[in-house]
Amino acid sequence: MSAPPVRLSRRTGPRGLRVSFEFFPPKSDDAEASLWESIGRLAPMNPTFVSVTYGAGGSTRERTHSTVARIVRETPLQAAAHLTCVGASRKEVDEVIRSYYAAGVRHIVALRGDQPGAAGSRYEAHPDGYRTTADLVRGVRAIGDFEVSVSAYPERHPDSPSFEHDLDVLQAKVDAGATRAITQFFFDNDVYFRLLDRVRSRGIDIPIVPGIVPVQNFKQTAGFARRCGASVPQWLADRFDTLDEDPATRRLIAAAVAAEQVLDLLDRGVRDFHFYTMNRADLVFAICHLLGLRPSAAVPAEVTQVDAA
Repeated sequence: MSAPPVRLSRRTGPRGLRVSFEFFPPKSDDAEASLWESIGRLAPMNPTFVSVTYGAGGSTRERTHSTVARIVRETPLQAAAHLTCVGASRKEVDEVIRSYYAAGVRHIVALRGDQPGAAGSRYEAHPDGYRTTADLVRGVRAIGDFEVSVSAYPERHPDSPSFEHDLDVLQAKVDAGATRAITQFFFDNDVYFRLLDRVRSRGIDIPIVPGIVPVQNFKQTAGFARRCGASVPQWLADRFDTLDEDPATRRLIAAAVAAEQVLDLLDRGVRDFHFYTMNRADLVFAICHLLGLRPSAAVPAEVTQVDAA
């Protein structure tokens, strides 16, 4: 397959353009500082929401909660908390949902989750827990008036036998009360539009927001892609060939690749983008600038100065 076309035309804030950002909870003081620096850098782009991930088996439960709660407490940003079915009983998950509601969170990203342990471990529902994402969505909606985002897979979930099965799963999540789907990341925009065609032909009309991962580290991203069933086109591998020891050039190539992808999506009518930031803001900020977004004066200056205290 040939590389996508370069589209670096000048743009001035297209109407209706919306972005959201995903972060992960920090594991150290240095990571904490990096996270809040990234939040402060991206906050002026006025995202519709920012989300915080939840580790395999609920391994980051407390750190996810404290990060989300701090975003709600100290910034005007709308915070979304990731939540999974894995490794906890229904009662325990319900307690987490109620604690988020009490903290002022009104948006949950409901996911099945990954089994803790070796990569590729087969999913097993907790014997007393929510068995599917649709069950979790239903539970979230029963507890509070939450917006609920769920996942969608342009290239088929790795555990799914078919695209039709993926559509059945998505339909069940929508029927349970999901209000938005965010896709797994992809690099071939055509796979996103094929997913959109299949979803709309089913009569599913919630927003299907493309998940975009700027390639900060090609080997790491390729590893993520293998685990989640996302293909890595040969043209993308070729772009980063021989650059393992050349981080400066790698960053330039990463910016060009991301610009090509998002501007092509924009040209084809996409107005919502969800960025997997990897807690690093500069590349995502540059992409937002290319999309036509500019820092908003409506975001208080103190948000850009949040420290890790």
